[in-house]
This record gives sequence, C-alpha cells and structure tokens, in this order.
Amino acid sequence: MANVVAIEAEVRARSGKGAARATRRAGKVPAVIYGGKQEPNLIALDPRVVIRELTRPGWQSRLYEIKSGTDPIRALIRGVQYHPVSDAPEHVDFQRLVAGQRIKVAVPVHFENDGISPGIKRGAVLNVVRHTVEVYCDAEHIPDQFTADLGPLDFNDNVRWHDLKGTENVKSVIDRDFVVATVVPPTKIEIVADPNAAAGAPTAAPAKGGSKAPGKAPAKAPPKKG
Repeated sequence: MANVVAIEAEVRARSGKGAARATRRAGKVPAVIYGGKQEPNLIALDPRVVIRELTRPGWQSRLYEIKSGTDPIRALIRGVQYHPVSDAPEHVDFQRLVAGQRIKVAVPVHFENDGISPGIKRGAVLNVVRHTVEVYCDAEHIPDQFTADLGPLDFNDNVRWHDLKGTENVKSVIDRDFVVATVVPPTKIEIVADPNAAAGAPTAAPAKGGSKAPGKAPAKAPPKKG
C-alpha cells in the first residue's frame, strides 16, 4: 500500500481567478479538493511543499492526507498548472478519496537487478515502454510502485504485465498482457575495409642499374671523336 504523506494547508475563502492571484501574491499555491460527492474544499499550500512532492518520483499515485483545520482529507494529486515561463506550480487539483471507492491511478514501475542481467551485462540496452502503468484499485490499496526483476533477462527478453510484482490488489486498465520493457541487443556496425588501404598503395619497383628521377629521360653519352 502507498505511504500516506501529510500536508498542512490553509483554507481559502473565495474561488475564482482574482482570489487565486491574491493567494499567489501572498506566497502560496492555490489548490482545490474535489470529489466524493461533497463540496470542493479551497485551500492554499506552501510552494516549497508542492515543489518537493512534484520532484519526488511517483507523485501521481502517492496518497496525501491534507490537514486544513478540519478533519484530515485523503486525496490524490490529479492535475498541476505551471507558470508558462518559470515553470513554478500555480494551481493543484486534488481528488478526494472515499473508502471502498474504485479509482484509476498511474503507478510507477521500478526496475531492479539490472547489474546481474545477462543481456545488459553483454551490452544490451533496456528499452522502457512504460515508466508507469494505469490501473484500477481501491482507494485504500493504492500501490506505491510495481517492481520489475531484470536479473534473469537476456537479449530480446521482455518484461510484461504478468511479470510485475505488487499487482495483487489492482486491475490493469489495458486488458491484455502488454510489454513494459524489452532488453534490446547492441547494434552491430559492419565496417567494410578498403583492400587497397589495408595493403597500402603499390610501390613501383626501382629501375635496373639504379634509380632515376621520375619523368626525366636518361642523359645521352657524347659522340666519340675520330
């Protein structure tokens, strides 16, 4: 089951773009908690907490317990709006979770034992097709991650859905045994050698009787007198 991360939040009194801008001017990130057949909760978050969570792997499936002066609310981050220039988070959408509710969530895949994989040790490359896998699960049984064991894999072997560990309480959104990653053999580059270059350029044999300068005819002997 996923770990629960507690977040402190402040209550926002008003909604709308103007209220959201005022929250940002006050140094906070506006956010909303919706779902569960209840009225949305308007909150404001510390930007350092938001950035910390978004830079940690697996935030899409991480379970949060938001404390804002009332009873803690369990929720998932469902959407983040970023500033178009600075990339700073400007708004966060949370989905309220209710016990027994079945939800769709993206769970990260963790790959282990790549150092003992026969294929990777011989130069293969791990081609990851899916870094996360979308599944249906109960709100109380959200996996923190799935694990893929690369230890026994050789050239052209695959990691498929049924190979993942930690899938006991979930159902894949894709209704087939899909590929998660493949061990791709190294590409062989064939180099065709030039036979002339390999043997070297042919060297002309020296003329008999000594060498002569190329392109010059031998000098004639002077005629004998008498």
